[in-house]
Amino acid sequence: MKNKLFRSLIVKFMLTLILFFLMLPVQSFAESKVPIKENNPEEYTQAEASIPQQDVTETENKTDPNEKAQADEQPTNHETTYTEKTAELTKEKAFKETELQELEKEQPTSVTHPNDNKSQANVESISSSSEENFELTVMHMNDTHAHLDNMPNMYTAIKEIREEGSSLLLHGGDVFSGTLYFNEYKGQADLALMNLMGFDAMVYGNHEFDLGSQEGNHQSLAAFVKGANFPLLGTNVDFSKDTHMKNLVHATPAVENATGGKTYHSIVKNIDGEKVGIFGLTTEDTAAISSPMNVQFKNYLQSAKEAVKQLKDAGINKIIAVTHLGYDSNPAVGNDLNLAEVNGIDVIVGGHSHTALQQPVIVTKDNNGNDKDPTVIVQAGQYAENLGRLDVVFDEEGVLQKHQGKLIPVKEKQADRKISEALKPYSDKIESIRNEPSGAIALKDISNPRQEKPGDDSVRANETELGNLVTDAMLAKAKEKFPETVIALQNGGGIRAPIHKGEITVGEIIEILPFGNDPVVASVTGSELKEILEHSVRLAPAENGGFLHVSGMKFMYDSSKKAGNRVLNMEVKKDDTYVPINMEVKYIITTNQFTAQGGDGFDTFAKIYAAGRVKNIGEIDWQQLRDYMVNEKYLNRKVDPIREGRIIDITRNEVPESPEELKNPENPNETPTTSENPKDAKQPVKPDNKDETPDKASDDKPGVKDDNKKGGSMMVNNTINKGIGGKQLPNTATPIYTTLLIGSLLVIIGAAIFIYRRYKLKEQ
Repeated sequence: MKNKLFRSLIVKFMLTLILFFLMLPVQSFAESKVPIKENNPEEYTQAEASIPQQDVTETENKTDPNEKAQADEQPTNHETTYTEKTAELTKEKAFKETELQELEKEQPTSVTHPNDNKSQANVESISSSSEENFELTVMHMNDTHAHLDNMPNMYTAIKEIREEGSSLLLHGGDVFSGTLYFNEYKGQADLALMNLMGFDAMVYGNHEFDLGSQEGNHQSLAAFVKGANFPLLGTNVDFSKDTHMKNLVHATPAVENATGGKTYHSIVKNIDGEKVGIFGLTTEDTAAISSPMNVQFKNYLQSAKEAVKQLKDAGINKIIAVTHLGYDSNPAVGNDLNLAEVNGIDVIVGGHSHTALQQPVIVTKDNNGNDKDPTVIVQAGQYAENLGRLDVVFDEEGVLQKHQGKLIPVKEKQADRKISEALKPYSDKIESIRNEPSGAIALKDISNPRQEKPGDDSVRANETELGNLVTDAMLAKAKEKFPETVIALQNGGGIRAPIHKGEITVGEIIEILPFGNDPVVASVTGSELKEILEHSVRLAPAENGGFLHVSGMKFMYDSSKKAGNRVLNMEVKKDDTYVPINMEVKYIITTNQFTAQGGDGFDTFAKIYAAGRVKNIGEIDWQQLRDYMVNEKYLNRKVDPIREGRIIDITRNEVPESPEELKNPENPNETPTTSENPKDAKQPVKPDNKDETPDKASDDKPGVKDDNKKGGSMMVNNTINKGIGGKQLPNTATPIYTTLLIGSLLVIIGAAIFIYRRYKLKEQ
C-alpha cells in the first residue's frame, strides 16, 4: 500500500513539473511581443534617447522666392527618432510629427558672434537719443541673384521706412546670375526695377563678372553700370585693363554728389547736413570663382585702410563699407569679421555668404585685441527675401552710440503697383521661356520619391536615380575648374521635383534645383568625410533633408546601429575602380554652399568653412545640371540615370553592385545574404540587438579601424559581418529553446514512469 501511495505521489509531482515547464515557452513568447513603450516606458525612453537628436536651429540655405511653399514639404530636422523597438503605431506618429518641422533647417541662419551677447545689451531705443546726435536708417539687401518676383513687395517695405526719416538704400552685390531673368536680360531687368526703387549705392559681387569670358571682357556689366541711376563701388577693383569698363571709372576718392553711370572708389552722401562716407569691397576670390578676365582685385584689408584714411582726411567721420566679402568667409580673400577690426569703419553692409543676420553683430576690438570704436555688421540673406533695416545713432565725433536692426520678410508686404507693372513685361516672357526645351531628353520618368512611412523609398533616405544625376553633374562641372575634385555631395532636401519622360524644359530643371545654390569646393580629410556621412545617415531609414547623395565615391552603413557609428566603409573612385578612403588624406569635394556652411546641422562642414577651406566656384547649380545633360562630352542630351549601389544600408538588405563588396575582410569566404526581391530594399529590417556595442578597433578614434596600410578597405566596425551572413538569435531565443528542451525531457521521463507503473499493476 505504501509503495502504491509513493508511486502515485511521484507521478503527480512529475506531471506538475511537466505542465509548469510547458507553460514557460508560451509566457516567454508572449513577453517578447509586447511593445517596449507599453511594457516599460522607462526602457522606451532610454532606447529613444540613444540616437542623438538634432537641435532645431535655423541654418542658411539657398531658397527661391517660393521658399514658403518649400516649408510645406521638406523635413530637414527630426525631433523624433526612428527606433525599431517601438510599436508600428508609435513610428507612424513620430514620422507625422517630423513632417511638421519641414523648413526649419532650410531657412537662412541667424549667425552669432563672440561679442553678440555684449552687443545686444547695448541696444537701446533710438528715440532716446539727444538732439546733438545724428540718426540714420540704413536699408540693405544682398545676393538677389535675379530673383525679381519679390521686388514689388520689397519696394513697399522700402517706402514705409523712407516715410519715417533719413535713410540710405544699399546693395551688397551679386545682382547677376541665378534665374531666367538674368539668362534672358543680362541684368537689364534688375536694373529697370533698381532704378525705380532709388538705390544709393551698390558694390560689385563676384557674379557681376560671370560673363567676362563669354563676351571678351565685360560688355553686359558695362551696360549695367552705364544705365544705373546710382553709383557702383569698386574700391579694390582695378578695371584699367578692361576694354568696356575702363572708361567708366571715376578714380578720385570721396566723391560728393556721385551720380549713376560710373564706378567709384568711394563716395560721400549728404544727409540732412551730415556727410556719410561709403566705399565698397569685392572678394579677392573673384579671380578664381568667376570670369573677371583682365579685371584685378586688390587686398581688401589694405584697400579698406586706405579708403578710411582718405575719407577721414576729407573730414568724414561716419563711414560705411558696403562689401561682397562674406560674413565669415575665407579671411585670406574676404571676411567681414576681419574687416570690422579695421579702425574707422562704423557700419559694414555685407554680402556674398548669403548670411541672414537676424540681429546686427558688433565688433569692439581691433586685430591686436585692443578696444576700438564699435563697428556694426549686417547682412540680409539672399534672393530679395528680406529687407535689412539698421537704425544707428552717431555722436558729434561720428562715433556710433546706439544701434538696432532686424530683417523684414518682404513677402508679408503688399506688392507695389508701380514695380509690379514695370516687372510684368519681363515676367511674361520668362514664363514662356520656362516651357522651352533645354535640349535634353529623358528616356524614362525619373522620379523624386518621398516616404509615406519610415523605410519607404525616398530622395531623403536612400540613393536615387535623380540624386545620382545631380551629383554626377556637380562633379563633372567642378572638375572643369578644379580638376583635383573627386567627390560630389548633394543634400536630398535640395532636390525638389522629378523629371518626366520626353523633352526636358528649362523650367523642369529649375524646379529640380530651385534655390540657385552656389556650388563650392572644399578640402576635407577622410576622417572628416566619415563624420559628414555619419551625420547624413543618422536618421535612416527615416527621411532627413540632410541625407547626402554622392558621386565619385560609394559607402556602406548599418542603420540598425547607433547614430554616429553607422558608416562601415568608404571608397573613392580612381580611374575605373574604387579604392579605400584614407582617413588621414585630404580630398577635394564639391557640394552646395548651404551644406558647406553647416546647413542641415553639418557641424563638421561648418568648422571646415570657418577654417577657410571652402571656395565658391562661381556657377549656379541648375545651370550645371542643364549643361551636363546637354553637353556632348557628358550625356549628349540623353538622360537615363540608374541606381549603382553608391549608398548601401545593409540592414535594409540593399543589394550592392557586387556581393563581394559586403564580404568581411577577416572572413573572405563568408557569403553575404541579400534579398532577391528589389522591393525588400525599401523596407527596414529590425535590428537584432539595438544595444550592441561596436567592437573597439586600433585607430585613434573609437570604433574605427584603418586597414589601408594592409591594402584592405577601411572598416569603421570590424563586426561588419554581423547581420550579413546570417542573423543572430533574438535575446529571448536561448531561454525559450532551453525551456523546451527541459520540458521535452521531463515529458519523456514522465511517460516512462507511467508505462512502468502500468506494467507493474498488470503483474499484480
